Amino acid sequence: MTDPNAPTDPVEPNPQDGSVPPPPPAPPTEHNGAVPPPAPGYGQQPPAPGYGQQPPAPGYGQQPPAPGYGQQPPAPGYGQQPYSQQPYGGQPAYGQPAPGYAQPYGQPAAKSPILSILSLVGGIVGIVINLAWGIGFLFGVAAIVLGFIGRNKEPHARGFWLTGIILGFVSIAIAIIYWIILAVIFASLANYSNTY
Repeated sequence: MTDPNAPTDPVEPNPQDGSVPPPPPAPPTEHNGAVPPPAPGYGQQPPAPGYGQQPPAPGYGQQPPAPGYGQQPPAPGYGQQPYSQQPYGGQPAYGQPAPGYAQPYGQPAAKSPILSILSLVGGIVGIVINLAWGIGFLFGVAAIVLGFIGRNKEPHARGFWLTGIILGFVSIAIAIIYWIILAVIFASLANYSNTY
């Protein structure tokens, strides 16, 4: 057997075109009876990693393969956070739960806006009772009072207390109009009965 590291004789160029022929391939060396696999060349794939081995990382300037059509990139593992925690301004990223909905165990949950909801319900009930009997004035007053208390104590429930205040004023206005109509009807009936 010859030593593959030994220098070879210089090869003379081809007299016809001046090119140098390539050196002969080195014979495969045997290490404990096994021949090493050839390095991947053009058009060949590297061997697949075995169980417990990591696939080779992409080199500098290369990107990992994108997922195919209909596939999604892998989600972050349990306990990992996605790359974008909170964008500028403190708004949650798209797809992230809004603050107050997915709170960790041990933190108090946000209080529900009870006064504002009661204001809204009082305004609705006041309007409905006014249309039937004209006594929704009390519910309208309760809706206005609870709405202003809710505005001070529950500013985050703006839609509830604002709607309750508006419906409370509408309920009072309907009650006043209802009472005026009743007064006109009773006055005309009294005037009509005195004429006979």
